[in-house]
Amino acid sequence: MLVLLLLLVPTLAQNPFDDYRSFRQRPTLVRPVATGPSYGEFTFIRTIYDSPNYGYGYRRRNSWATDYPEADNNLIVGLREWAGTNLKIAARPDQIPIMDDRLFDYPIIYFVEPGFLDLSDEQAARLREYVARGGFMYFDDFWGVYEIANLETQLHKVWPNRQIKELPLSHPIFHSYLDIDETLQVPNIFNALRGQTSEKGGTVPHRLGVEDEHGRLVCFISFNTDMGDAWEWINDPRYPAKYGLHAYKSAINVIIYAMSH
Repeated sequence: MLVLLLLLVPTLAQNPFDDYRSFRQRPTLVRPVATGPSYGEFTFIRTIYDSPNYGYGYRRRNSWATDYPEADNNLIVGLREWAGTNLKIAARPDQIPIMDDRLFDYPIIYFVEPGFLDLSDEQAARLREYVARGGFMYFDDFWGVYEIANLETQLHKVWPNRQIKELPLSHPIFHSYLDIDETLQVPNIFNALRGQTSEKGGTVPHRLGVEDEHGRLVCFISFNTDMGDAWEWINDPRYPAKYGLHAYKSAINVIIYAMSH
């Protein structure tokens, strides 16, 4: 634990997330190295999951790939260049199916659009084992009553007796590395360009979580919010910096919390 804490000491004299202006002045992000070894203390893992033909009357195959690969690439380069830690970030992200045994090699896995997640009993058991071994799940980019109801259904397959809870801003995950003092609704770029932040009736943003039997937070859930789109569009000058700033701060906090708890 001491070694990890030492790695988290900022290497910059000034917090690189101090204000929107300095955030915008960071170097343009580039794609991670496409070949060669990709080792690190943290690797961004996007979870490949099944999404059937349901939801608002249209097909939602491959929802797991929303914002891929730009969001993943931008996030890991941004964390490496901006976050100010000595944490070694792997040069490339990865995408892993739930039933792949490599899942257990990584402490954090990311799910996008879990409103369309559909777990088999076998997959639910795999995620239950993953968390029991110390893993942490991050769910992002889903909106409205239909999609939160679906995530609740899927997580009840994993843990029949655990509930999704609202996380207060005093929770340690909001202060694990940087202080987050507001629950900001982060929109996709198309809504941001027209001055709108909500979609599908999801007007109120929430930060939710699930705890294990010992009180350890094992899931972080950003509901009625789209962190992935902010990661994807951070280089576009049309995308408001305040949303990108919040999304990157949230990501590093979740990573640090999950790796230190």
